[in-house]
Amino acid sequence: MIPATILTGFLGAGKTTLLKRILTEAHGQRIAVIENEFGAENIDNDILVADTEEQIVQMSNGCVCCTIREDLRSTLSLLAAKRRKGLLAFDRVIIETTGLADPGPVAQTFFMDDEVAETYLLDAIVTLVDARHAPQQLDERQEARRQVGFADQIFVSKADLVSAEELDALIHRLKHMNPRAPIDTVHFGQVALDKVLDLRGFNLNAKLDLDPDFLQAGEHEHAHHDHSHCDHEHGHCAHAHDHGHARHHHHHDDVQSFVWRSQRPFDPHKLEDFLGAVVQVWGPKLLRYKGVLHMQGTDRKVIFQGVHQLMGSDLGPVWKPGEARESRMVFIGIDLPRDILEQGLQQALA
Repeated sequence: MIPATILTGFLGAGKTTLLKRILTEAHGQRIAVIENEFGAENIDNDILVADTEEQIVQMSNGCVCCTIREDLRSTLSLLAAKRRKGLLAFDRVIIETTGLADPGPVAQTFFMDDEVAETYLLDAIVTLVDARHAPQQLDERQEARRQVGFADQIFVSKADLVSAEELDALIHRLKHMNPRAPIDTVHFGQVALDKVLDLRGFNLNAKLDLDPDFLQAGEHEHAHHDHSHCDHEHGHCAHAHDHGHARHHHHHDDVQSFVWRSQRPFDPHKLEDFLGAVVQVWGPKLLRYKGVLHMQGTDRKVIFQGVHQLMGSDLGPVWKPGEARESRMVFIGIDLPRDILEQGLQQALA
């Protein structure tokens, strides 16, 4: 399987700078870059020549670059075919989306097409956020909000152009939009490769990464409002990030997240029926959802995750002796029907 990384971020966030650094660094990896804003704004004249008639350009360090003249699926198929025939050598693929792209359809390509799904492994969606312009972009542009919601890793660029208070406020906002993506600042694309590649953000067996500070902040701040939905008897908490304290900071965000927990096991059939109905109705609004589930009838964790209407689950490791068996789920989406989700999950418990 060829690992693939989707690099996204709003116009001017620094995708090209980061990509240039990855391509020119002496890391010994042969990377194929699929560029879907090729043309007037090519990556950089000293890396790529924009006016070439060739669809695929070999670079000096063994990397390959290609333009999307057709759809992404056919470009991925063409690259894989050339690799099989020994005409091209590359170890992984990075797809740079245009600044106005919704990463959802790009991610779905890796699951919807059998040939692509058998050849490529979607590793992660990496999103760049411009510290100086992000507050306005997130207020005004849904594409920018969706890019944050889909991310497995977020890099904040141009942090040196804003005050410490502004940077803190932005990071706080990003965590509330997407609690599962680690956030790092990046200066002119200077970032360790292991924070960009092989993140296994889409791996079903990956642990459910939730920022512990995010959860504590949610619970702490809700203590000052009557907006926490904590049912201690049944052992679950849902954090109401789209109102209460959020109202003071970022009421424009239609991309929201919430975390749901329960120590009672799920009834597998009830949960499958409920989640199936949810993705049928709200799939287009569900950007990412993921969970580690305590399921009746098995001693193993059940790992589930999805993108829009595509949902999958897998058996994870065995619960350790003495480990608290607790389901933890995170939902990230647009105007989520949180009350309906909470109620349905509660009713799917054994």
